[in-house]
Amino acid sequence: MPHDHADPAPDDHGHDHHDHDHGPGHAKGHGRHHHGHDHGPGGHSHAPKDFGKAFAVGAALNIGFVAAETVAGLMTHSLALLADAGHNLSDVLGLFMAWGAVVLAKRAPAGRRTYGLRKGTILASLTNAVVLLVAVGAIAWEAVRRFADPQPISTGPVMVVAAIGIAINTATALMFMRGSKDDLNIRGAFLHMAGDAAVSAGVVVAALAMALTGWLWLDPVVSLGIVAVIVLGTWSLLRDSLDLALDAAPRGIDPKAVRAWLAERPGVSEVHDLHIWAMSTTETAMTAHLVRAPQPGQAADHDQFLHEVCGAMASRFNIGHVTIQIEHGGVGPCHLAGADAV
Repeated sequence: MPHDHADPAPDDHGHDHHDHDHGPGHAKGHGRHHHGHDHGPGGHSHAPKDFGKAFAVGAALNIGFVAAETVAGLMTHSLALLADAGHNLSDVLGLFMAWGAVVLAKRAPAGRRTYGLRKGTILASLTNAVVLLVAVGAIAWEAVRRFADPQPISTGPVMVVAAIGIAINTATALMFMRGSKDDLNIRGAFLHMAGDAAVSAGVVVAALAMALTGWLWLDPVVSLGIVAVIVLGTWSLLRDSLDLALDAAPRGIDPKAVRAWLAERPGVSEVHDLHIWAMSTTETAMTAHLVRAPQPGQAADHDQFLHEVCGAMASRFNIGHVTIQIEHGGVGPCHLAGADAV
């Protein structure tokens, strides 16, 4: 999954790491340890990029088109148009959900919501996928029913309306294209609009074929084709959104590779309690415990070590929100070191 979480360029947040010598017996019986938190030189974006204008224009265009397509579908008795109108309506709702999630993600952390409302972008993409799959179920049901009772349609108006849909959906998709590689929420909007353009093209082809052949069964066939396009385009969105909602490591980030890289750092003898999860559709967080026994001169490089590790997490793995706990291992193993510990 193209899930890009951090800008590798130096940030301007002014954040730096901090570490604390807590002394013996502090926290979970780890003994003497240090805790470092850094956004690193790569930093991370605290909110998704602003696509407010794209959402506003896209939603307005599609609301108008849904109304026109519904009227045309009823007048021409075209199930393909009505199916596409239903799909476009679900996309409008999806655009509003995605837009609302982007707005909420910009709110600063407050009270018990220490991460703010960034997770809303993940919930919006998940809801968007579920709504689409429910909508295609209704379309498929009606298409199967139409096979037993095919209806004649006015092919000319159908082609005109569908051609307008191609133009509107293509223009909307282009507005979201530049953000579709970095943000699952924006990717959902882009895929829906691009899929709609392809579906409208299919309706034009089917209407033309019906005008030339008189085969009425082409209308429900195209409707089932629309269902297939939507399901194929939505499945990966549903899978990836569900993964992020369940705090799985985002696709494109290999926890084994992260663990191996951390284990290779100077002085590190063990890595445990490693967790990687998505804070939003654009930001990733990570926590880890590193066992690094005291060595001559190590205290002097401790801050630099933390800074370099956190910075590399951003530049190498696109993990921008990193918290590292360093343990010296002097009082026995950490109780979170077991493979089954969470």
